[in-house]
Amino acid sequence: MRSVIPFLKTGADGIAVILFTAMFGLFLVQVFSRYVLNAPLGWTVEVCLVLYIWLVFWTSAFILRERDHVSFNMLFLAVSPGKKRVMAIIGMVCIGAGFAASLPIVIDYVAFMRIESTPVLRVGLDLVYAIFPVFIFAVAVRSLLSLWRLASRRWQTEINAMTGEEEPL
Repeated sequence: MRSVIPFLKTGADGIAVILFTAMFGLFLVQVFSRYVLNAPLGWTVEVCLVLYIWLVFWTSAFILRERDHVSFNMLFLAVSPGKKRVMAIIGMVCIGAGFAASLPIVIDYVAFMRIESTPVLRVGLDLVYAIFPVFIFAVAVRSLLSLWRLASRRWQTEINAMTGEEEPL
């Protein structure tokens, strides 16, 4: 299992690089067509927006570590390690349960969005937002994995990874 994780991380990073490169390339095409050719292309803006949506949810789900996300953790950092563990368990249960409970509703809503499409390319909004259920599922699984690590004998490593004090094993 440990040998598969670096391969998956490299793949996730590669997909993010492809999304960002495509978005940046289309941005340059739009700038060139607008200011050099004086003929703006509407489809480039639309594709950039879709790529941005995918890039944000992809990186949040698969690339950013727990400590990289925005958090308000002054109280968490001020308490003892044992209390941090309890707070982390409560937080992971709430996040995991909330995201897992919302997954069927999110899938249903994204499927419903196929009735709408983007204004220029007429791509169904179900495809535009198809990354959102993937994000919800990934966060729920990450919460479950974090709970498992918090329940193990090496829970201190998980707390350190959350606070950025040390890399997880």
